[in-house]
Amino acid sequence: MKHPYRIREIAAQSGLSPATVDRVLHGRGGVRGSTVREVEQAIADLDGQRSQLRIGGRTFMVDVIVQAPRRFSATVRTALEAELPAMRPAVIRSRFHLLDSPAVGDLVGVLERVARKGSHGVILKAPDVPEVVEAVARFTDRGTPVVTLVTDLPTSARAAYVGIDNRAAGATAAYLVEQWLAGRAGDVLVVRGHGSFRGEDEREMGFRAEMRALATGRRLVEVVDEEDRADAVHIGTREALAAHPSVRAVYSLYAGAGGNTAVADAFAKQQRTYDVFVAHDLDEENTALLRGRRISAVLHHDLRTDMRRACQVIMQAQGALPGPVRSTPSAIQVITPHNAPPAEL
Repeated sequence: MKHPYRIREIAAQSGLSPATVDRVLHGRGGVRGSTVREVEQAIADLDGQRSQLRIGGRTFMVDVIVQAPRRFSATVRTALEAELPAMRPAVIRSRFHLLDSPAVGDLVGVLERVARKGSHGVILKAPDVPEVVEAVARFTDRGTPVVTLVTDLPTSARAAYVGIDNRAAGATAAYLVEQWLAGRAGDVLVVRGHGSFRGEDEREMGFRAEMRALATGRRLVEVVDEEDRADAVHIGTREALAAHPSVRAVYSLYAGAGGNTAVADAFAKQQRTYDVFVAHDLDEENTALLRGRRISAVLHHDLRTDMRRACQVIMQAQGALPGPVRSTPSAIQVITPHNAPPAEL
């Protein structure tokens, strides 16, 4: 019975004495068949736990680099810190580099500093621009895996992507809008951000493709959140509503802090109503809007699961965990006023 374990390890796993385990392993007599099966099962269990043995006591330094509004960056930090105890017996040390500046040069500067200091892995949310793609390649050349978070860099040398399938999320939003409108006439206000994040582009592509497939003939009226300013979104929405009295639905694929509230308020100021409002991410603002029934549904994914998966990918890439390094999309959750979290959460 071949195995790589010490007798006392097998004895502890099986609950048998070391002497009994020794008799089984060396085929000596006087051992019941059930005892042999207990030893075999103990060895199988230890095989299944070898990944824990490999990472026990190891420390991994992970750099989290996020270019996003502060509210999202804070959510990322909270999600990772909540998951760190579940990573044991490995120890994950995290360094956060959170930028709300849209300047690509600032982001590239942070990437270069992290590369010089060294890291076991990088979790990155960044725009899909050539400078960032090149920086990712430099990490890979140094043997540092990069995991993209919630928005991908598919042409880069990143190890994997974690987050939702943004194109599928956009298509889901189109499906929900059409179900709520139920064949009635009406156009759709689409609110998007100003950046070059691929995740936003893919959400919009998925939404437009599904709307075309449904052959509804609805026009999509776009409002761009140019500066992450709620007041600008409010003004832009009012102007769009004045120019397009046919708008009856809203899809907010991205809006900065207060943006979705600004959209809802703009409808009220124009004395207009909407039949459906679909947004992304169950943050504090959207949760309040859901409870007040000012949003119909929020497309959400569990960021804690994403952060846990990102750390696992880094450990896999470092050879500390078994299994292939690959991208696994998160489940898209549809949150309505009926399954929104309670007010105290």
